[in-house]
Amino acid sequence: MPPIPADPALPITTSPANWPDLEKLFGVRGEPSRCWCRWFALPGQDWKATAPGTRKEQLKAKFDDGPEPGVLAFRGDEVVGWCGVEPRQCYPRIERSQVLKAAGPAAKADTGVWSVSCFVVAPSHRRTGVAAALLSAAVGHAFANGADVVEGYPVDRALRPKAGAADLYQGTVGLFTAAGFTTVSKKIPGREVMRRWH
Repeated sequence: MPPIPADPALPITTSPANWPDLEKLFGVRGEPSRCWCRWFALPGQDWKATAPGTRKEQLKAKFDDGPEPGVLAFRGDEVVGWCGVEPRQCYPRIERSQVLKAAGPAAKADTGVWSVSCFVVAPSHRRTGVAAALLSAAVGHAFANGADVVEGYPVDRALRPKAGAADLYQGTVGLFTAAGFTTVSKKIPGREVMRRWH
């Protein structure tokens, strides 16, 4: 059975994430249910040595102390999207990435930098404004919890027109530009470092 189309009459609402709704969105199939938004938190061998169930528990534990590790989007009572956003030091794989290394001084380790790590949007709600609502909420959440800068690493679809879901989970340059972000590095073709300042 095909997914039920999104009802554009239902407005999108957002809030800091809660565990029960996040668990429901990620489900038991597909990449979110295997990754649990831990790809950037677990570099190299740590990722390989960690089972999906352990990754799930690690993300769940993030709700026990400190600000929520992301935001959720809803249409009515249905959870339809997630955006991970945390202080950059929570994501060692991002800090060690070629994208940041290539950026050089433009992406120096400023204090107060939060990273937008990934988007998950329910299939039947894609291309209906959910990602834009999530990014706006992620920026607000980061600034409300002490961020000075919110940083993203989106794909430039003009340079990578064939980019699929495996690349686009970090968003697109167009999405970030529309949300008020500025490009600080284009050193890796097709992948930018973009920032928005408080």
